[in-house]
Amino acid sequence: MLLSLSVLTLNVLVSVFIGRRHDLERFQKAAQIIIIWLIPVVAAIGLWAFYKSQDDEVKPDSNNFGGGAQGCGVSLDD
Repeated sequence: MLLSLSVLTLNVLVSVFIGRRHDLERFQKAAQIIIIWLIPVVAAIGLWAFYKSQDDEVKPDSNNFGGGAQGCGVSLDD
Protein backbone atom coordinates (compact mmCIF):
# COMPACT_ATOMS: atom_id res chain seq x y z
CA MET A 1 0.00 0.00 0.00
CA LEU A 2 2.75 2.43 0.98
CA LEU A 3 4.80 1.60 -2.12
CA SER A 4 1.90 2.22 -4.50
CA LEU A 5 1.09 5.49 -2.74
CA SER A 6 4.74 6.55 -3.07
CA VAL A 7 4.80 5.73 -6.79
CA LEU A 8 1.53 7.58 -7.34
CA THR A 9 2.83 10.64 -5.48
CA LEU A 10 6.11 10.58 -7.40
CA ASN A 11 4.31 10.31 -10.75
CA VAL A 12 1.96 13.19 -9.93
CA LEU A 13 4.79 15.45 -8.74
CA VAL A 14 7.01 14.82 -11.77
CA SER A 15 4.04 15.11 -14.16
CA VAL A 16 3.26 18.55 -12.73
CA PHE A 17 6.96 19.47 -12.85
CA ILE A 18 7.17 18.60 -16.55
CA GLY A 19 3.79 20.16 -17.33
CA ARG A 20 4.95 23.51 -15.94
CA ARG A 21 8.19 23.67 -17.96
CA HIS A 22 8.26 26.48 -20.48
CA ASP A 23 11.11 25.09 -22.58
CA LEU A 24 9.14 22.10 -23.91
CA GLU A 25 6.53 21.96 -26.64
CA ARG A 26 3.08 20.56 -25.90
CA PHE A 27 3.88 17.29 -27.72
CA GLN A 28 7.09 16.81 -25.73
CA LYS A 29 5.28 17.39 -22.44
CA ALA A 30 2.51 14.94 -23.33
CA ALA A 31 4.94 12.26 -24.53
CA GLN A 32 7.10 12.50 -21.42
CA ILE A 33 4.12 12.44 -19.06
CA ILE A 34 2.79 9.34 -20.85
CA ILE A 35 6.20 7.70 -20.45
CA ILE A 36 6.16 8.53 -16.72
CA TRP A 37 2.83 6.77 -16.28
CA LEU A 38 3.80 3.77 -18.45
CA ILE A 39 7.19 3.22 -16.77
CA PRO A 40 6.49 4.72 -13.34
CA VAL A 41 9.56 4.81 -11.13
CA VAL A 42 12.44 4.69 -13.63
CA ALA A 43 11.02 7.28 -16.02
CA ALA A 44 9.89 9.68 -13.31
CA ILE A 45 13.23 9.70 -11.49
CA GLY A 46 15.23 9.74 -14.73
CA LEU A 47 13.37 12.65 -16.31
CA TRP A 48 13.34 14.63 -13.06
CA ALA A 49 17.09 14.17 -12.61
CA PHE A 50 17.76 15.11 -16.24
CA TYR A 51 15.78 18.35 -16.09
CA LYS A 52 17.16 19.32 -12.69
CA SER A 53 20.68 18.96 -14.10
CA GLN A 54 19.68 21.14 -17.07
CA ASP A 55 18.39 23.85 -14.72
CA ASP A 56 21.66 24.16 -12.76
CA GLU A 57 23.49 27.37 -13.53
CA VAL A 58 26.84 27.10 -15.24
CA LYS A 59 29.33 28.97 -13.11
CA PRO A 60 32.64 29.83 -14.77
CA ASP A 61 35.82 28.96 -12.92
CA SER A 62 37.26 32.36 -11.98
CA ASN A 63 40.84 31.02 -11.95
CA ASN A 64 40.79 29.92 -15.60
CA PHE A 65 38.76 32.76 -17.11
CA GLY A 66 40.46 35.07 -19.60
CA GLY A 67 44.21 35.25 -19.28
CA GLY A 68 44.86 37.87 -21.92
CA ALA A 69 48.22 38.13 -23.67
CA GLN A 70 50.15 36.43 -20.84
CA GLY A 71 48.66 33.04 -21.60
CA CYS A 72 49.29 32.95 -25.36
CA GLY A 73 53.03 33.73 -25.53
CA VAL A 74 52.60 37.19 -27.08
CA SER A 75 54.77 39.95 -25.71
CA LEU A 76 53.47 43.51 -25.75
CA ASP A 77 56.91 45.03 -24.98
CA ASP A 78 58.69 46.97 -27.76
